[in-house]
Amino acid sequence: MAEAAPLQLLAQDPEDLAVISAALQDAVAKVGDIVFEARARRLTIAFNRYRWEAGERQRVRSALQVGGVLDLKARKIRRERKDAVVELLTIAFDAGEAPGGALTLSFAGGGDLRAQIECIDAVLADVSQPWPTPRAPTHES
Repeated sequence: MAEAAPLQLLAQDPEDLAVISAALQDAVAKVGDIVFEARARRLTIAFNRYRWEAGERQRVRSALQVGGVLDLKARKIRRERKDAVVELLTIAFDAGEAPGGALTLSFAGGGDLRAQIECIDAVLADVSQPWPTPRAPTHES
């Protein structure tokens, strides 16, 4: 099988965001790798992303950056526990006053991050070489 190219995705509408959400399903991050820069209105998260598109068991270091973030709230994520690992399940957009709204990043175990945004402005990019992983993520039916 040919080597899958590193992902570089841009989201500017809900359909684009759904593609990024699918690519990040089952990605893991340390709480300390979640950075909100209020003055810059930017949320950046470094993930170890499972490469669903590769056709083999691999992970790759990826960065998600969301621009135009007005506010960020965490629920059931203890931000002081920098080494705690969270597993992303999905990213959803709830429209507000156009073009803004709220992005909700939902994690396994019931935690989430909710970002109030001016508009959908998200970038996902792979930033390392992939490496093999012994297990593929599984989901309850």
